Amino acid sequence: MATSASSQLNKAVKQQYMDLPQGDMVQAMYIWIDGSGEGLRCKTRTLDFEPKTIEDLPEWNFDGSSTYQSEGSNSDMFLIPAAIFRDPFRKDPNKLVLCEVLKYNRNPTGRPHESKAGKCCSWSCLKLHLISVIVPETNLRRTCKQIMSMVENNHPWFGMEQEYTLLGTDGHPFGWPSNGFPGPQGPYYCGVGADKAYGRDVVEAHYRACLYAGVNICGTNAEVMPAQWEFQVGPCEGINMGDHLWVARFILHRVCEDFGVVVSFDPKPISGNWNGAGCHTNFSTKEMREDGGLKVIEESIERLAKRHRYHIRAYDPKGGLDNARRLTGRHETSNIDEFSAGVANRGASIRIPRSVGHDKKGYFEDRRPSANCDPYIVTEALVRTCLLKEEGEEPTDYSK
Repeated sequence: MATSASSQLNKAVKQQYMDLPQGDMVQAMYIWIDGSGEGLRCKTRTLDFEPKTIEDLPEWNFDGSSTYQSEGSNSDMFLIPAAIFRDPFRKDPNKLVLCEVLKYNRNPTGRPHESKAGKCCSWSCLKLHLISVIVPETNLRRTCKQIMSMVENNHPWFGMEQEYTLLGTDGHPFGWPSNGFPGPQGPYYCGVGADKAYGRDVVEAHYRACLYAGVNICGTNAEVMPAQWEFQVGPCEGINMGDHLWVARFILHRVCEDFGVVVSFDPKPISGNWNGAGCHTNFSTKEMREDGGLKVIEESIERLAKRHRYHIRAYDPKGGLDNARRLTGRHETSNIDEFSAGVANRGASIRIPRSVGHDKKGYFEDRRPSANCDPYIVTEALVRTCLLKEEGEEPTDYSK
């Protein structure tokens, strides 16, 4: 198994230095999403106090020309602290700081360019339009926060199920034979044993690190494809969903770095008869959670059915191109061209859990988001359609 050279360094020697006292100083690691819409970047600064709230943290800057976010001739970008967590790697009193990114003129870096495709109805037609219009504008948090503030009395709750795949540094799935494939899918989902669970050490370290950091992680399990795992974050209300999932992803990348392996959020890392990776999103509102809430759920599903193409564009960073490899109608997915819903149906776009059908209240699960989705735009899209009752293929601009 190919692992990174850094994983071979002596961790015991490193720990000697990590155990040194740091006086009254605090290390704050600033984290942001780069211009790819998927990658995370970070850098650290020293503070002479322990920040307790976001307001305590100073703004910072970085070179956007090296992160696909600006040109070299005007490369300074601003980091605006947005959420603060405990640092599980350096430990207290040190912090992880999730940031928004602003341009040199202090405008947000924007949102993905929306497709201006015509009224063609098939995915094969739509993707021809999308290839040329996706741009790497990645500060989706600001718009999401605005939308969430408009519906805060509805108390929208989210829970996201983040699937991922562990790889060696050579891109080969962790634990797979160097030449060939493991046995067919079947024994790996929630499996136990060296021949079924590949990479549990990474999973356990990540889980504990998230708990220490204050991430609202609520579970984990081995997935259907060997070397594929899932963790769940939630329930989180409003903007917190995106904040907690992005920090959980950062922590996973950082844990994998220590083990010398790579985490992939590719929605179809291995072609063929293997499950892809999604980020199933559970959603409810105050009305849905109360008696008779099933009627509200069904009304929301009707609205989602009429906006299928808008949601498909929102549910992966490439506007649907990545998800087209995963949403084939096979391997527990719906077909990308068709909207469907059903009770306990994992082959549908929207699944109503059996317990919700029985209790007549609760939540529903949108199974369309890809593993590499941006949680800000996924949660925002659900609120726009289900609560703000938007229609059509473009989001409403409330700033006008």
